[in-house]
Amino acid sequence: MKVTKMKLSGLKSPEKNVRIHTEKQLKEFERSIKMFGQIRPIVVDENNTILAGNGLAAALTNMGYEQVDVLKLTNLTENQKKKLMIADNKIYALGIENLTTLNEFLEELGDDLDVPGFDEEILRAMVAEAEEVTEKISEYGALDKEDIDNIRSNKTDDDEEQPPATSSAPSEQSTGEATAETRKSVKCPDCGLEIWL
Repeated sequence: MKVTKMKLSGLKSPEKNVRIHTEKQLKEFERSIKMFGQIRPIVVDENNTILAGNGLAAALTNMGYEQVDVLKLTNLTENQKKKLMIADNKIYALGIENLTTLNEFLEELGDDLDVPGFDEEILRAMVAEAEEVTEKISEYGALDKEDIDNIRSNKTDDDEEQPPATSSAPSEQSTGEATAETRKSVKCPDCGLEIWL
């Protein structure tokens, strides 16, 4: 397959297109083109009708491009052309983001979060949230010396003589209120989770 240069004005939009290109998508195409250039060719048939890359062609037109990279496929049947148009739009949509890798990349980018296809403020929030979650997870269940001493000082001899409760929650009377014999608990200072002792 050979990619060639063609005049953008010489390309034809198909009569019907599987994908509707929103203004937002075209703006993101333009951001990407400004940042990286045209990184994929527009795919056309022997009549220069666009089979794949209609949104890209629209964005390049809006930006005033005259010459574009094109891949011409001349041996497709009419059914194959339609299948290519359907497949090109659907296959990409089947993928999902690897959020772990995405978060790692975002952290590595630091303050440079101008990424086409994403709102920069949302990316900043994602990075901040990921850092906060990591910090909370690392602190979860950790008790400092003061917390441990407080727990120990609240235990009585009676507590030690009682058999351990089998429930992870306090015992309740028929009214639903906790009884006086409810086991002691501590609350996580960060998340508020109550941990029964």
